[in-house]
Amino acid sequence: MKSVLREIFVIILMLSASCGEDQVSDGGSIYDDPEEEHDPDETEKAEKVKMLWLDAEANFRLFSQKGNIITYLDLAKNTGFNMIVVDVRPVQGDVLYKSQFMPELTTIGGFTVARDWDYLQFFIDEAHRRNLKVVASATIFSAGLLQSREGMAFRTNEWDDKISVIYTKEGTRISGKENPSTTEATVFLNPVLPAVQEFALKFITEIVTNYDIDGFDLDYCRYSDYSTDFSEASRVAFSEYIGETVVNFPAGVFTYNADGSRNPGKYYKQWWEFRSMTIHNFVAKVKQAIKSKKPAVKLYYWAASWYGNRYEVGQNWGSKTYTNHSSSWATDNYHNTGFAEELDVFLLGTYLNRIYGLDDPESIEYGISSAKRIINGGCTMYGTIFANNHRDNSDANTNIENAVYVCLRDTPGLMVFDIVQVIEYGLWNGIKRGIDKAEKEYYATD
Repeated sequence: MKSVLREIFVIILMLSASCGEDQVSDGGSIYDDPEEEHDPDETEKAEKVKMLWLDAEANFRLFSQKGNIITYLDLAKNTGFNMIVVDVRPVQGDVLYKSQFMPELTTIGGFTVARDWDYLQFFIDEAHRRNLKVVASATIFSAGLLQSREGMAFRTNEWDDKISVIYTKEGTRISGKENPSTTEATVFLNPVLPAVQEFALKFITEIVTNYDIDGFDLDYCRYSDYSTDFSEASRVAFSEYIGETVVNFPAGVFTYNADGSRNPGKYYKQWWEFRSMTIHNFVAKVKQAIKSKKPAVKLYYWAASWYGNRYEVGQNWGSKTYTNHSSSWATDNYHNTGFAEELDVFLLGTYLNRIYGLDDPESIEYGISSAKRIINGGCTMYGTIFANNHRDNSDANTNIENAVYVCLRDTPGLMVFDIVQVIEYGLWNGIKRGIDKAEKEYYATD
């Protein structure tokens, strides 16, 4: 499966599936196959991390009630999770915390919440009461949801000159504002602009400063796809980067063939390096900003495991020491754009149907093994799974128990996306069995 399942289609699917539900349903008991819990204080081994992601859109109605939050945190704890990821800035660009300069997100899909309480703070308080750690996650360069035309990009014209410019066979246009294509889902800001970076650093710093979180996760911290950003600002920045005035732009980067494929131009390889270095440098700025405020807060970053095409979105999540890149698009210096060393934890998105198979590029096992070579010790890496891929508990090839087990067997941690599907498909039992199986082996091994 491709990253669109995580970053575009999933949001729409989960929103439609969850908006009609505001009553608590645990989606299946987690108590039918209990196993002895391990006390990390009784062993020298560090406890492995088990994270559960709580998407903002998909759970907007459900988590409008404090009682539901309490119920599901109890379920998460009893299942074996020890950390939650709370999404506080979804793709619309508004937020689910008390900000001094950003609007609070109160309406999604026609459902409005009138809160007199702080969403993020309530999660933190209740999670910490249960010894659950909290990572706050925010989309970084997103600015609106195209399907509903909700969000900061559509509220005013303030951001028009900062929205990414898309280059298509028909020419260039502003993302989402001029004849959006059917493949677009999210409006992206241009990452190269200092004003955009300063805006993002401002809300990141605000969250880290004002909330007692254990980590901060960068989501959508990239370009939207290969077709952006082809603005004049990017041409100037690119020219400065390569030390040469780029005149033939964007054709000098690539042109389109009749079938929509790309025909590389003079600057093709340098362009991908430039964009990846833009993201690298921003991630480095985020790390510095967070550590200057609260050194103990860890920096997280999620990205899809199919590394081979991540250059198209400027997302070189590998180590600088990894140099095995295709000569068809990579410069000799592309490896220097790797930002693994800037992270504390990389969340490897093995959002794949198949689980086992070290020789199967579409398996979780293969994805983790390959990523270990690419990361090369640059940071800690956890395996992550898309719960929707593993909802058939009768199939050993897709069983969520096995997916959870492999991630914990092969990495120091696990992240499950998303709680809405765990509830809908009754996956608590399978997750718990996978955690118990992995931890039984882990603690039994010297």
